[in-house]
Amino acid sequence: MNDQQYLQYCMQQWQTFADTFVQRTRSLDDQEPLRQLALACQAAGSDSASLYQEGPQLISRLFTLFPEFAPTVPRELLWFLGGECLHYMAEEEVLVYQQLDEARGEAAERGEVIDFEAARARLLK
Repeated sequence: MNDQQYLQYCMQQWQTFADTFVQRTRSLDDQEPLRQLALACQAAGSDSASLYQEGPQLISRLFTLFPEFAPTVPRELLWFLGGECLHYMAEEEVLVYQQLDEARGEAAERGEVIDFEAARARLLK
């Protein structure tokens, strides 16, 4: 998985998360803060620039104001967004994602494609 493929993978992860978040909050009025956050997450996934700029702030709001929704965020998105988002990961998780990132980079240098999901499953055993 090269960098472009990884970006697409993470963008898809974000879109799936955001769409599910919007679906789960559909019964709320659009003025409710949780609903506004869900809609903002969905909008941020429209392109990578928006996701990089807005994603970390949205994740921080979610974890701070609505921690009951934190488990719905795919862990790889915390790693992908980095910065403040890494504080929401356990140290062991950070180490696993560092190893995954290194394995992905090494595979890309060899011109190979790593099966990200399978590699993650092996490391999490």
